[in-house]
Amino acid sequence: MALSYARSNTAASATVWLRRFLALDALVTGVNGLAYLLLSGPVGRLLGVGQDLVVGLGAGLILYAAAVGWAATRRPAPRPAVQAIVETNLAWTVLSLAAMVLWFDGLTTAGNVWIPLQAAVVAGFAVLQYTALRGSDA
Repeated sequence: MALSYARSNTAASATVWLRRFLALDALVTGVNGLAYLLLSGPVGRLLGVGQDLVVGLGAGLILYAAAVGWAATRRPAPRPAVQAIVETNLAWTVLSLAAMVLWFDGLTTAGNVWIPLQAAVVAGFAVLQYTALRGSDA
């Protein structure tokens, strides 16, 4: 009986942490997307990428943040949605780093710092979300 309670309590705790990690991801992604949309010119110049790319990324990030926020509000968080979020976060990480190496040739120092930094944050969200999902009731 005590073991069953401990498992249930651990799963409940993991579920709470999963929702927190999703909510934080949605918040950070939404703020980033909004900044990209509202400040696309200055951000593009700061990073050394085109303004149109920054606008497109901003719009996409806002939509993605809404989807992640939706998943964070479900009780329990829908497992397939969370798995898709984890996979999308990992894809973003890989594509960000690949873009640095393969596509961007005019990145500024800020761009060369920002892109791997944000990729690391996104990868961190993926790891935290995956770990919490594995231990949760979701």
